[in-house]
Amino acid sequence: MGRITPVIKVLLLVNVAFFALTYFIPGMDEKMLGWLALYYPENEHFGVWQFVTHMFMHGGFAHILLNMYALWAFGTPLEMMWGKNRFVLFYFLCGLGAGLIYTLVNYFQFNHIYQELIGLGISPGDIHTLLETGKYPSSILSSISEKDLENFYHIFNTPSVGASGAIYGVLVAFGILFPNAKLALIFFPVPISAKYFIPALIALDLFSGVTGFSIFGGGIAHFAHVGGALIGFLLMWYWKMKGVDKRYGY
Repeated sequence: MGRITPVIKVLLLVNVAFFALTYFIPGMDEKMLGWLALYYPENEHFGVWQFVTHMFMHGGFAHILLNMYALWAFGTPLEMMWGKNRFVLFYFLCGLGAGLIYTLVNYFQFNHIYQELIGLGISPGDIHTLLETGKYPSSILSSISEKDLENFYHIFNTPSVGASGAIYGVLVAFGILFPNAKLALIFFPVPISAKYFIPALIALDLFSGVTGFSIFGGGIAHFAHVGGALIGFLLMWYWKMKGVDKRYGY
């Protein structure tokens, strides 16, 4: 995996260019995130194109470094095996699927809390004020948790960024094609076969998304990770059922 294949090279360059524009040019961070990060559909900043562009935005140096390393390490053998066109199709379908699934989960969570607030007699205008300012009457805390209110505000106002959803799809494909490859985490440097390591990683993301408890810290779009992995698995399953990959021996 020492070489950089053509599509991986372009993706690396585009991601780094977007990162540089966002964080190294004064005043551009707010504009770039407002245009290209993925917002909740009812937010005024939302645009349909964000389902694609959010894949090229990142929240910090560690975020882009980890994602680009994973893209190179796991995407390179896939592009070498599949060729450019098929890898591009797979990568973007996983990224789009991740964004859609993440948004769908947010929609159900958001509307559940919205209906709770309406049921408490909070007017749509007051709910709009809550979403704009984060402020709410303390009296409602007796009927709805502060955590739910924070999540309500967060879903509406905090955009999603990163290529992680697409990369989780790439991880799934890598695990299917190279099940016995040894992988390890930096903080847990014990080599584990990809066929065990990758499902465990996805299960951890699913657990964190459902419970809200994350060993990696907050601000992680766990359901985008799970969504990308699910789309990756479905694509691999579909191609196998159609006999597209018999020449690859799986």
